[in-house]
Amino acid sequence: MRAAAGSALLVHGVSIMLQGNLSLVVAGRALFVVFAGLFLLVGLWTPIIGSLAALLGVVSLILGHGDLWADVLLTTLGASLALLGPGAWSVDARLFGWKRIDVRDRKN
Repeated sequence: MRAAAGSALLVHGVSIMLQGNLSLVVAGRALFVVFAGLFLLVGLWTPIIGSLAALLGVVSLILGHGDLWADVLLTTLGASLALLGPGAWSVDARLFGWKRIDVRDRKN
């Protein structure tokens, strides 16, 4: 899921940059989306970048800038990655260790 979100963000940001005649705000947004996509692809700061991507998607949905379905995808994937975390094969797992939750059986 991290690879799908990262590549979708990367393609979305590059497509915004290729439109030309960008304002400073739109160029900054596109640059953030490209870097967020790169960070998600390698699994660096996944909960933080996922939260920021979800927030950016919600703001874009509210303001009506850009493609509606791309913003819905950005919001959904960002929020799910922020909640799920980076996974075992990520830079975060190598730096900080992979977090696992083991659910034990209840004893009466």
